[in-house]
Order: sequence, then structure tokens, then C-alpha cells
Amino acid sequence: MQPLPQQQWDQGLGHVLNDMGDRPLNVHRLMANHPGLLDAWWSYRNYSVRGGDLAQRDCELVILRVAVHMRCWYEWASHVDRGLAAGLHQDEIDRALDGPTAPGWSQRDAQLLQAVDELVEDRAIGSSTLKHLSAHFSSQQILDLVSLQG
Repeated sequence: MQPLPQQQWDQGLGHVLNDMGDRPLNVHRLMANHPGLLDAWWSYRNYSVRGGDLAQRDCELVILRVAVHMRCWYEWASHVDRGLAAGLHQDEIDRALDGPTAPGWSQRDAQLLQAVDELVEDRAIGSSTLKHLSAHFSSQQILDLVSLQG
């Protein structure tokens, strides 16, 4: 399957093009082959890339850690600038490569990263991590974390 040229997009996807300044990413052009899916996914995408109930900084930290696990360096590279814009410092971005046990993380950030690692590796957040995570994040934020890492 090939990315769909903009001229061939369904008329109902004009809001996607508008949101992207008429410069959709390749993934959007590919998904345009299924207009209903792209349209349904678009609202969730916008919610997620803004962090949902998580702070934008937390959202970017989660995405960066998932990119490490998946060895998706394209995703990593596209979120370094977003992470910096969201308030992450370059040393934190570099430290995300090493994960939650790297020296220098606050307890809050370490728990966030630990939850990501457990979700990716074990497909669940362990009860101990969940208890510590709950001291810093609401149930809604934890659900956003689970959804975002997926």
C-alpha cells in the first residue's frame, strides 16, 4: 500500500490537512487510504500528542522511552525537539535512553519511566510501581500513560 497523494484524499479529511498546514506526514498520507480510520484516529492523535491529562513534558518523556524500547529512532528524533519545547532538558532526554534507574531522575519521573518499561516488557504495571505512581499521578493520567505507550 502506498501513501495517498493529497489530491486523492476523501473530502471529509479536509480538517486533517488543515491541522497539518497542508503538509501531512507520511503516516497520515498512508492512513488516508482508509478515510474512516484516519478520521476516527485523528481526535485521539490530537488528544495524545497534547499529553491528554498528562503534562506535555510527561507525554514526551513517555514517547521517548517507548521509542527506545521499540528502537524507533525516527520517532525518537521527531520527539527530541518536542520534548525540549515541552520543558525537558537535553540531559533528561539523553538519560531517557538509560531508563528509570539512571541517576538524576526525580522519584516522579523515575516512576513514570518504570511504568513505561513495565508496560512494554510485562504488558502491565506492577502493583508496587502502580502504588508509587499513584502518589504522583491521577487515575486519568495513569490511563493516559497506558494508552500513550500503546
